[in-house]
Amino acid sequence: MARKPASAKAARDTLLIDLALQGGGSHGAFTWGVLDRLLEESWLEIEAISGTSAGAMNAAVLASGYAKGEREGAREALEAFWRRVSRAAAFSPFQRTPIDMMLGRWTLDHSPVFVAMDMLSRLYSPYELAPWAPNPLGDVLAESVDFAAVAEGPVKVFITATSVRTGRGRVFRNADLSPLVLLASACLPTLFQAVEIDGEPYWDGGYSGNPTMTPLIRECVSDDTIIVPINPIERPGTPTNAREILNRLNEVSFNATLLKELKMIALLRQAGDHRTAEGAHWARNRVHYVKNEVMVTLGYSSKLNAEWEFLTMLRDEGRKSADAFLAEHGDDLGKRSTLPIERLLEEG
Repeated sequence: MARKPASAKAARDTLLIDLALQGGGSHGAFTWGVLDRLLEESWLEIEAISGTSAGAMNAAVLASGYAKGEREGAREALEAFWRRVSRAAAFSPFQRTPIDMMLGRWTLDHSPVFVAMDMLSRLYSPYELAPWAPNPLGDVLAESVDFAAVAEGPVKVFITATSVRTGRGRVFRNADLSPLVLLASACLPTLFQAVEIDGEPYWDGGYSGNPTMTPLIRECVSDDTIIVPINPIERPGTPTNAREILNRLNEVSFNATLLKELKMIALLRQAGDHRTAEGAHWARNRVHYVKNEVMVTLGYSSKLNAEWEFLTMLRDEGRKSADAFLAEHGDDLGKRSTLPIERLLEEG
């Protein structure tokens, strides 16, 4: 029998938590829903957020809103951000066909512009196709995030981007953040030109940390980390067409870095020097995971669908998943890990 949500019980002592937010284009609206629900829990205090791509944008927007208006400010900032995303997408050539709308399909697979761009992106780079085209999210981010407030705010933010030159991830912190940093974290190399920061070109952070877990342990007090996933770790069946194969390859590669870090955490729990302060902190770390079952029903192309109806559907699914997480594991927070990462060691 499912437990009652922690919010339905007697008031609890404040618990510091940190959040790990994956990326995935407009699918990040699912994460918006999860955050919106968690912010309703007054006993949960967010110490830090690590985010990549859309997760990076959710993290920065939340931190900005929280710095200016605490919980309600964060919730309002997230909704305003996703509304701006939807308004900007209204002018995008990537739109569902009338038939898809009539049948209630969220995919862009039948959009002539999407199909053409999908084919061209396999033959030509963004430097060849549209060297003049800026990323429309730049203006949205400038309007949605008060970067000065984030720099001075109470929520620590860790944003990952991948160096094109070295292939290594770079973690940007509160004082480093800017629209360029967030765009770099979400820069898919087949769609956008590399984003240059301090003379260094960067691509999507998902290639090196989706999201990066280490700062949440090494630089934070909290012992509870809640992961909000976007890319399915497991997907039933075997993809057979080119688009499905590429989509699954992206999911596997973008999950690989997270799984490696979780395996490292499990190993340090067992073999780390628990006599030191840092070793003890690694040993205490409790990892949790909000289930995301809606993504296995959605394909790659829907990551470019930013219609308000679609975004709010994902938000509502995120709120439902957070509700289910709190009902099942609310009592475990602050006491025990609910994601059995030790199994990763058994897999070799």
